Amino acid sequence: MPNPRLFGPYGSAALEFIDQFAEVGANALWFHGFDTAAFEACQKHQVAACVEFKTFRADFEAHPELIPTGVNGRPIRYGALVQGVCLSKKDFLEETEANLLAGLQTFRPAGIWLDYLTYAGWFETPNPDLQESCFCPDCRAEFCEATGIDATTPEQILRAYSQAWTQHKCERIARFAQRYATLIHTHLPECVVGAYMCPWTPDEFYGALQRIFAQDYDLLAPAIDVFTPLIYCTKSGRAPTWGREFLAQTSQFIPRNRPVQLILDVLDFPDSLLAAAESPTPSWGIQLFGGARLFNDHTQAKIFGQAIEQIHRRLS
Repeated sequence: MPNPRLFGPYGSAALEFIDQFAEVGANALWFHGFDTAAFEACQKHQVAACVEFKTFRADFEAHPELIPTGVNGRPIRYGALVQGVCLSKKDFLEETEANLLAGLQTFRPAGIWLDYLTYAGWFETPNPDLQESCFCPDCRAEFCEATGIDATTPEQILRAYSQAWTQHKCERIARFAQRYATLIHTHLPECVVGAYMCPWTPDEFYGALQRIFAQDYDLLAPAIDVFTPLIYCTKSGRAPTWGREFLAQTSQFIPRNRPVQLILDVLDFPDSLLAAAESPTPSWGIQLFGGARLFNDHTQAKIFGQAIEQIHRRLS
């Protein structure tokens, strides 16, 4: 299990307050990409620098060729927040890997959290638009070659081979996770490899965790050191106890040797954090999305620090 456990805000806006982290027990900062200023500040203040690394997400307005193909043979519906690209686009995949390699050759993060490591969709909403994808000719051909199944249309795949299709997608995502993790550990053996996860249990939304997003905890576990489900209660229309309830179920579907670290949303503060801190199954640290704003309010910062202390006591 990675050590030490990491607690702190997500977002480079928190750099303004990094000199206050130690006062509340925060020992880490998560930020997007390989940000030079963030690394320098973390080093100065002895804070663990943790990178959120974008994998399968792109601007579809600028790059419509990356939009996954739906069952009807046309590009899927998408909004501003959709994640997941067509995984047969080699130029995009090569660029993603090159960006990761360049960061590893320049910086020494304490952790790298792989983000958008999924097939297409969006789950930070009460009513998700769940679409099967990607059925472009190249993705269908890879499925047939990998499985030995002769299927020519999306309808045939989903009607006769839906389980094999889901398994293939999950294995495909897991292979990318392993490739990225191997790159990271080759350059930085002690670097923690995390993954941001769809926060649903395997049976929710008719198995959409695997069926739509292709995230299988068992298949991902060899590559991922820490799993981080996005527990954004208000955005998802969930109760503040959602994180605690999720932690209580983790033994049913997450390998026991892989810790779970929640990322909570500051929009739900302090209720979701206080509920998570009371969980008999403690979170391996905490990330707080948008957490910079806590440091503008002494009372809120104190609540955050007390919750960290409570989680530490449960972990020990």
